[in-house]
Amino acid sequence: MMPDTEVPVFDETFRTKLEDLIIWRRDVRRFRTDPLPEGAIERLLRLACLAPSVGLSEPWRFVLVESAEKRRLIAANFEDANAEALSSYTGDRASLYASLKLEGIREAPVQLAAFAEPDPEKGRTVGRRTMPETVAYSVVSAMHTLWLAARAEGIGMGWVSILDPVRVARDLNVPPHWQFIGYFCIGYPLEEARTPELERVNWERRSDPATVVIRR
Repeated sequence: MMPDTEVPVFDETFRTKLEDLIIWRRDVRRFRTDPLPEGAIERLLRLACLAPSVGLSEPWRFVLVESAEKRRLIAANFEDANAEALSSYTGDRASLYASLKLEGIREAPVQLAAFAEPDPEKGRTVGRRTMPETVAYSVVSAMHTLWLAARAEGIGMGWVSILDPVRVARDLNVPPHWQFIGYFCIGYPLEEARTPELERVNWERRSDPATVVIRR
C-alpha cells in the first residue's frame, strides 16, 4: 500500500482506459449462469465500501440473496410490480415495454439487495442535517463504485428497481426502517454492447450533455 503522501500518477493511457470503462459499463439483464470466482463478490464489496459517504457515515447495508426461496420471492415481487408498470402504457409503447427484459433474477449467480441506514450513528450527522437524503446518495455512490469495479473484471451488473420496497424488506427480513435502494443482479454478461439496450430498441435516446448544463 502506498503511503498517504505518495500521490499516484494517472496518465493519459489510464484516463483513456477509464473512459472506456465508463462507456462500456452497461445495465446487464442477460447473464450467463456460471458462478463468479471464489471471493470475487467479497472483493468487489470491499471496493464499494471505499466510496464517498456523507460525514463518513458509511450507511450502506448489503444483503446477499443466496437462497432459492428468497430469490423466488423477489422474482414474484418483480412480476407484480412489472405488471402494474405495464398497465400504465398503451398501444405500441405497451407492446415495446412488454418485450423488454428488465431483470436477470432467474439467471444471475450473485444477487444483492442494497439498503441505507437512514440515520446512522456513524458520522455524527455531519453533512446531512439540511440534506438527509445524502445518506441514500452515499449508498448509490457505493453501488456505482461496485459497478465500475465489476466491469473492470468483465463482470456485469443490472439494477432492478421495479420492486415493492416494503415487500423486499419483509421478504429479506431486514429492519423495516432501512431504506431500500435497489436489487442488483451480478454475473458474466451473456452479450456485450457499447450502447444502452433501451437506446438500441428505441425506447429512449441519450441526450447531448450540453443540453443539461446551465451556466450562471
